[in-house]
Amino acid sequence: MQSSLIKYNTPILVSTSSKDKKGKGKKGATAKPVEKPPNTSQTEDILNSILPPREWTEDDQLWVQYVSSTPATRSDVINLQEELDKRLQQRQARETGICPIREELYAQCFDELIRQVTIICAERGLLLLRVRDEIRMTIAAYQSLYESSIAFGMRKALQAEQRRTVHDDRIKGLMQTNKDLQEEVERLQQKIVQVEQSYEEKRQEEESKHGEEVEFLKKTNKQLKDQLESLLSAPKK
Repeated sequence: MQSSLIKYNTPILVSTSSKDKKGKGKKGATAKPVEKPPNTSQTEDILNSILPPREWTEDDQLWVQYVSSTPATRSDVINLQEELDKRLQQRQARETGICPIREELYAQCFDELIRQVTIICAERGLLLLRVRDEIRMTIAAYQSLYESSIAFGMRKALQAEQRRTVHDDRIKGLMQTNKDLQEEVERLQQKIVQVEQSYEEKRQEEESKHGEEVEFLKKTNKQLKDQLESLLSAPKK
């Protein structure tokens, strides 16, 4: 049985059972379970209701251990503090943040303080019990809220990751579209250059032909003019 910071009485054997050597499953003598020690006072009843007795089985024997009703002295409180510090160090409890080990040890320490106070004043112990239960309920509520917020955060993170994937795919698609459009612009620009070059070549060719025709017409006009002048200057018979 794991040791606790709460002070308990000596364990009491409740029942025993054994098997014979042949394995027939024959049970031995069994004692009647003891619910509480005889001649218990009202304070002990309150202690047992606040801190229920521990039960465990060892070597087919059922043991029960009731919380101690012995008043605590000043040295007991000092020893409790030293034992708390010792176990915090032995079990390597974290000093800050959430730590189940530290929470368990401080809960045991608080229960032991409730035991000590209850022996002196039962009403004060019951009031501390209410405080303890309220604290536990508040911590449980915060823990539930924390777990809910973690789940909410995980859902939001997954949604953000999904949106990021969608946006990444969209960005890739837009970049590919932009690349295709840039290639299309380059092809069109090359086509424009080719058209301009073709048009320039055709224009130069037409200008060359036009110049040749003009030159031919000038020569023809000159020849006709020369012929006309020769005809006009010829003597009349």
